Amino acid sequence: MLFHMSIAPRLLFGACLCANSLGLLNAQILEVTPTQVMADEPATVRVTGLKPHEHTILRASLVDGGNQPWGAEAEFAADDAGTVDTSRQAPVKGSYRTVSALGLVWSMTPTARDVHSYKAPHDRQTILFALMTDGKPVANAQLVQGFYPQDIRRIDLTGQLYGALLVPDTPGPHPAVLVVGGSEGGVPTPKAVWLASHGYAALALAYFRSPGLPSELRDIPLEYFGQAIGWMMHRPEIDAGRIAVMGTSRGGELALQLGSMYPDLHAVVAYVPANVRYPSCCDRSFGPAWKWKGEPLAYAIPNRYGPPNQPGDMAATIAVEQTHGPILMISGEDDGIWPSRPMTDAAVHRLQQAHFRYPVVHLNYAHAGHRAGNPWIMPTWSSGVRHPVSGEQENFGGTPEGNAASTLDATPKVLDFLHQSLASEPQKAP
Repeated sequence: MLFHMSIAPRLLFGACLCANSLGLLNAQILEVTPTQVMADEPATVRVTGLKPHEHTILRASLVDGGNQPWGAEAEFAADDAGTVDTSRQAPVKGSYRTVSALGLVWSMTPTARDVHSYKAPHDRQTILFALMTDGKPVANAQLVQGFYPQDIRRIDLTGQLYGALLVPDTPGPHPAVLVVGGSEGGVPTPKAVWLASHGYAALALAYFRSPGLPSELRDIPLEYFGQAIGWMMHRPEIDAGRIAVMGTSRGGELALQLGSMYPDLHAVVAYVPANVRYPSCCDRSFGPAWKWKGEPLAYAIPNRYGPPNQPGDMAATIAVEQTHGPILMISGEDDGIWPSRPMTDAAVHRLQQAHFRYPVVHLNYAHAGHRAGNPWIMPTWSSGVRHPVSGEQENFGGTPEGNAASTLDATPKVLDFLHQSLASEPQKAP
């Protein structure tokens, strides 16, 4: 697993500010270890110098990529040695209640009004921690989270294909992932950057809502993605025999569809996908989202994005059994956008019925919503988010704790799946 720590600038002050530097007799030390991490890496918040079983309050705050403030607070009881360690101890009360090293980060809520969702920064953010006594900070520490390492290269595509290739600054050729977004459109850069930070050449490919492309998710020719795969196979940075596809939501649906069509895709990762093709997005006039050889592909008629319920919907089912490699699917049982759990179950059942010869992994999270498995440790609270295309308010579903638990569990499993699936000799099903 490759993590690159070259995040600049360096911290302006040390990892901790101790209570004795503020004139107190009993030194209480607050520290964060390590002080710089990538946003999918954990760090531990630790307090020493407390009395055994003494209760103390920790606060955390940050300003997100939209310049909005977020915060969290939790009360802890010190152990027999007078220590609080967030990687080993749950708070007795506060914004979260489980053992979680960075629970004070993912449990944050906005401290300003009319903020509906956290917005990640482009490159890095600083999280401030404070040890509180009588409502005043007696020790401080900070953590720098990186979202965009400096040691990856970006190659922009602006011709027949629109997107960006993110490449590790290490000798290649690299295993590669075609990354496709969902109904928000545009270039899905964040997941491609995340993959590049772990050693993959990742092509973040736009297919609508970008220059030279359709303005909405309607009548998208699937040959466009075949052209992108061909382009990837001819790049010197990419190992042409080790290419996967990854997508989320409508992009998860698309990833399963592309995997079933293109033999040069040797693995599929689909976050909260549908097992059927859904119609165009995002107005009320249903039409085909996808076309092949100039003809529209059949699509399911949703009931407010419920499961398919018409006899004709069988024609819209994605032929996942035709995929030429392992498949990993992630679902949230409390998905507020569409029923990703039953639809993923249906895809798994179809694969089992077809005696699919490659490994199939289904990661389902009971209390996670439509953002299940997102790889970054960041605030997971949201409320009434407006869709960037339709303008309608959406509830992603899941609890902050459930969404965070899905992140912490799924991220290493996704990376291990890609490592195994894109190895020199891909894993086969027993």
